[in-house]
Amino acid sequence: MNDDHGEHHVHREEFHHDPIAHAEVRAGMTVGELADEYGAAGVGAANLHKAVDIYADMLSDDVTNFFGLAGAMVPTGMRKIVADLIRDGHIDALVTTGANLTHDAIEGIGGKHHHGRARPSCSHSQNSREHGRDEQHGKSMREHDEQLRDEEVDRIYNVYLPQEHFALFESHLRSEVFPTIEETVTIQRMVEELGRANSDVNEREGIEEDAGIAAAAYENDVPIYCPAVQDSVLGLQAWMYSQTSDFQLDALKDMTHLTDLAFEAETSGAMVVGGGVPKNYVLQTMLVSPKAYDYAVQLTMDPPQTGGLSGATLDEARSWGKLEKAARNVSVYADATITLPLVVAAARERIE
Repeated sequence: MNDDHGEHHVHREEFHHDPIAHAEVRAGMTVGELADEYGAAGVGAANLHKAVDIYADMLSDDVTNFFGLAGAMVPTGMRKIVADLIRDGHIDALVTTGANLTHDAIEGIGGKHHHGRARPSCSHSQNSREHGRDEQHGKSMREHDEQLRDEEVDRIYNVYLPQEHFALFESHLRSEVFPTIEETVTIQRMVEELGRANSDVNEREGIEEDAGIAAAAYENDVPIYCPAVQDSVLGLQAWMYSQTSDFQLDALKDMTHLTDLAFEAETSGAMVVGGGVPKNYVLQTMLVSPKAYDYAVQLTMDPPQTGGLSGATLDEARSWGKLEKAARNVSVYADATITLPLVVAAARERIE
């Protein structure tokens, strides 16, 4: 209701005066400055700005940081970001997939992933032009992948990986990793040996590419957990080796070390990239701890409406006791290959 002077007197508990500003972008601005401009805006921009705020606080020395890494983050070029976070003391425990560890090792020992196409080309190639061949029109997605199959190239969306790199990886495991652990060990212990071997071969062979995530973790005494290792080439090779040796994996024993880390943490934070097993393994750790996460950031493209774990909100995790009631948390819904570098760079800028 308005009074005689036109003033508004509706009682508002939810609404607070905090007008949306308009982001300014200019040449030469830093990533941190851009993230600050995101904070002036709404929708996803505001969430990304909040993620930077929270992650920057998580990177303080008194926070124990658990990092979940799912999806094809290594083959798409994100491995050095994670390896550098480990080297700089910003990850205390990493939970990831066997696939990411496989691709990490491939790069560390001399293999490479390559730019490719997520769909068939509708124009003729340079090779076709040079040889006067007819222009190729309308190749289907199936024909595109059948051609890659014939050429022994695996596709991860728009990334290509020649299959000979898997043979290189398998040889690496059998010559450098498995023979050093002829016994029953935890998955974390096997990955530790993988990191050692990656580091050794990378240095010995003078590999131009960085030794990678597992090597950085080995060199800095950071544990890596891979609870679904069977679901990968690394897992397949471990199983095959176990058929002709005493080598075995004890998956349950890993949980003791990870749980102890969570139990002893005074303040804890979770950075969850993607969903699946790494996300749940990171979050469920707090179910057997007297406390829960004080900070959490989730970078995902999975929607929550299906009720599935990968898309579940961090607020939902609060109901399970995985996050403290007062925890600061945010979910950013976008391609993590876009959001992870932005969040990490902006957070680093604030603390450095």
